[in-house]
Amino acid sequence: MCRNVSLIFFSLIAAILTGCAQTPPVSERPQMGNLLLAEPAPVNPRSEMAIARYNQVLTSPALSDEDKAELHFQRGMLYDSVGLAGLAQFDYTQAINLKPDLAEAYNSMGIHYIQQNDFIQAYDAFDSTLEINPEYDFAFLNRGIALYYGGRAELATNDLNRFFEKDNSDPFRALWSYFAHHDVSETEGQTYLASIRPTLDNKHWATTLVDLFLGTVDENDVLNSLLDGVKSQKALTDRLCEAYFYLGKFHTQQGNSGIASNYFKLALSTNVFDYVEHRYARMELNRLREQASNELVDEE
Repeated sequence: MCRNVSLIFFSLIAAILTGCAQTPPVSERPQMGNLLLAEPAPVNPRSEMAIARYNQVLTSPALSDEDKAELHFQRGMLYDSVGLAGLAQFDYTQAINLKPDLAEAYNSMGIHYIQQNDFIQAYDAFDSTLEINPEYDFAFLNRGIALYYGGRAELATNDLNRFFEKDNSDPFRALWSYFAHHDVSETEGQTYLASIRPTLDNKHWATTLVDLFLGTVDENDVLNSLLDGVKSQKALTDRLCEAYFYLGKFHTQQGNSGIASNYFKLALSTNVFDYVEHRYARMELNRLREQASNELVDEE
């Protein structure tokens, strides 16, 4: 969301170790016993050239503060897209200093605060976004995600429900809202997801992911739908980033932490830095590690 995996953990490892990392043409549907790996997204040369141009333009003394703010924000977005998070955050800060009412910059800063587990700062950033622009839809998504990872699931449901209602056919919006409801209670999560399922777009490949969480399809069905409509390597890599993340979430809920961990690592391996799924795959990995550490302490 912006935007063939083996079902057996040991098969996954064996496939990697025996050199099955080469991605087949997207026209070929892999056997379910083989692992379809994403080809990591390369850095876009156009992004690199655009960054260089922004660097030159920003040295101009003729620019107004408002123009500089917009340029810093746009360069920050480019830095984010190539995985240079520190430079992106610096640019967003500069943009806000130059133009304190730039809602988009607060929103982008908030995402970085989530990834740093600085939830108080994240809440403030998204609150600022919505104070400046109450109709900035993605601030509801991002504030909801901050509340979700910050352990305030009940509050998260309000924002994520509102974001979903803006487009109630979108399975990705449905899944994030479901995650918050599921954190409140597993029963509430299942009831909520079942109640919104009829509104989802059945032609969207990710609706099969929703059905997976509902238990009406299995993982093979998800994998069978994964390549539908994919016509380029980039589209395949983007989709695999999404699929790996949500399959990781599914296995986390099932208690299969080893498989979940590998899916999150696969999501990170795609290098689709600006996707929500890539941004939070590392957070999910850290949560799994923390859970495993706590379980070891309890056993002692």
